[in-house]
Amino acid sequence: MSRRTGPKHKLCRTVGVALCGSPKCPVHKRPYPPGQHGPNKRVKRSEYGTQLLEKQKLRYIYGVQEKQFRRYYEEAARRPGVTGDNLLQLLETRLDNLVYRLGFAPTLDAARQLVNHGHVQVNGHRVDIASYHVKPGDVIGLSERGYQMPVVQTSMENKSSFEPYLSFDASSKTGRLERYPTRDEIPVPVNETLVVEFYSR
Repeated sequence: MSRRTGPKHKLCRTVGVALCGSPKCPVHKRPYPPGQHGPNKRVKRSEYGTQLLEKQKLRYIYGVQEKQFRRYYEEAARRPGVTGDNLLQLLETRLDNLVYRLGFAPTLDAARQLVNHGHVQVNGHRVDIASYHVKPGDVIGLSERGYQMPVVQTSMENKSSFEPYLSFDASSKTGRLERYPTRDEIPVPVNETLVVEFYSR
């Protein structure tokens, strides 16, 4: 399945969580499924349906296409440790996601656009691949033109705290991945065990 190009907030409304990460997501005002029967709608899902929904939620949060998401799962399964934790770790350390976590962009979509347009640098070198895997010790910053963009400046002004596995140098306006995050440090409302069960069927 390709990246979602339809209504951005429909899945958010379906599950009752702002998966898009936008503070303007309509789910904050209407935390129930879309449609005229949304407020009173009772959904009874099968085990497969529940697993599928968790997988779709995780894909949508990180904006990953189905084929690429399956490759992430296969890589996570090959690594030692808990597969679900490994999967979230791989997704969380994508370059576009860390650009978003560091406050260079207000949403993940905006962060992906910054990367694709060549405004992001890793260790001083331009990287325009959103799925680039950032390793501990890597330093993330923007080009001079990137820092001058109004949307970047506003987003950075509104960023007040950072995840514990990240550090930010205000003088150079760069962020650093200090270590791989643990599960409890990854702020995604998903049951990754159900995702693993979905692919293990």
